[in-house]
Amino acid sequence: MSRRNGPPSGFREECGVFGIYGHREAANLTYLGLYALQHRGQESAGIATSNGDGLKVHRSMGHVADAFDEATIAGLAGTSGLGHVRYSTAGESGLKNAQPILIDCAHGEIAICHNGNLVNAQQLRESLVSSGSIFQTTSDTEVLLHLYARSQAATPEEALIESISQVQGAFSLVLMTKDRLFAVRDPHGFRPLTLGRLGDAYIVCSETCALDLIDAEWIRDIEPGEVLVVGPEGAKSYHPFPPAPSAHCIFEHVYFSRPDSYVFGKSVNEVRTEFGRRLAAEQPVDADVVVPIPDSGVCAATGYADASGIPLQMGLIRNHYVGRTFIEPHQSIRHFGVRVKLNPVRSILKGRRVVLVDDSIVRGTTSRKIVKMVRAAGASEVHLRISCPPTVSPCFYGVDTPKRSELIAATHSVEEVCRYVGADSLGYLGLDGLLSAVGSARDSYCTSCYTSEYPVAFPEDEAAYLQLALKLSE
Repeated sequence: MSRRNGPPSGFREECGVFGIYGHREAANLTYLGLYALQHRGQESAGIATSNGDGLKVHRSMGHVADAFDEATIAGLAGTSGLGHVRYSTAGESGLKNAQPILIDCAHGEIAICHNGNLVNAQQLRESLVSSGSIFQTTSDTEVLLHLYARSQAATPEEALIESISQVQGAFSLVLMTKDRLFAVRDPHGFRPLTLGRLGDAYIVCSETCALDLIDAEWIRDIEPGEVLVVGPEGAKSYHPFPPAPSAHCIFEHVYFSRPDSYVFGKSVNEVRTEFGRRLAAEQPVDADVVVPIPDSGVCAATGYADASGIPLQMGLIRNHYVGRTFIEPHQSIRHFGVRVKLNPVRSILKGRRVVLVDDSIVRGTTSRKIVKMVRAAGASEVHLRISCPPTVSPCFYGVDTPKRSELIAATHSVEEVCRYVGADSLGYLGLDGLLSAVGSARDSYCTSCYTSEYPVAFPEDEAAYLQLALKLSE
């Protein structure tokens, strides 16, 4: 398991998975489902389908719209399908690591899509290689396939359960054989996975927004530790793993999930808006206007404005058509990288005391540029408000994060961060306020990025690489 080279400027998206069983337009619906999940991964996209006799797969780098065309979808005929959008957190970037990954073994063909991170993948990989396994990717997901292929179990279901019992960490999986669809969620429930229906067809996906796009009905969440098998006989559920404490990723509500989704049984929009209300109560300020940093700060800014009585205005406009910017002017343009994505509305900002609301500060570099840009547009004061606690630790469970030493809140006080970003004041939502906003007990969510308390242990070499003093919660 290798991490991406080069530090990200902030938390990166993870992955999105989608699966459908029993629909003649499986490829088309999978394509649309991935469209809805594009925010979860923009590095690569792939779809596999089955017509009952065998599996086909197409994978490509880039966005969903770039990866597939009408002819490609037409070549993926079948009544079952699964799809994946990826941002790598384990394994380098490249087509060889794009998913679904398809293999053929003694149990027959199987394709897999994975959202999460297997913390013991490197040890398992080394053991498999020493006994003769040949790996084609650097993705932790491939470890599961080798374990599956080596299993002597009598059925694919039993082989899958046996292989998953050997891995640790965060995983929401969708797998497909020629006549079965499988959905699996780790016993802690780190990553979301939900079940829906479209007529007689079953659907599993990372977020409910994918169900909404195709007019499917939400049924329930896949339970932590559940293995759901859908086949010609219908759907059957297993709970073969020992129960474990709940550890839903709180950052799904803070940033990752789309506001129109329901995740972990909660409306993301309502939770984020409540973050903003509580932030206003905990970190009030005299100001003239609340300005969200789009798009992830919009819900919290709405709640902040509602609770504080300060009017909300869109003082920053986002360019939604930004791809990879590879042409930059030789002549220096102030805040060029940020201005490609955001531009200030001077008529809203000039001469006013501004509350900027964002979801998080990771390294601080982007916040610093935005504050400078807002000041340059004429704001008389800039007060930065963040709808989560200070991020002090990296994630090992499927989120691409910098080293601990590169997280500004891990090495600097709030006052020091405030001076660095150039704001007149800086305020974070406290952990108790964050958890009370989701209406859940403190021990129901994984908050390791704020507390350095990790529900699942990870290898010591990973801890050393990330310069982290390991602290495990009970």
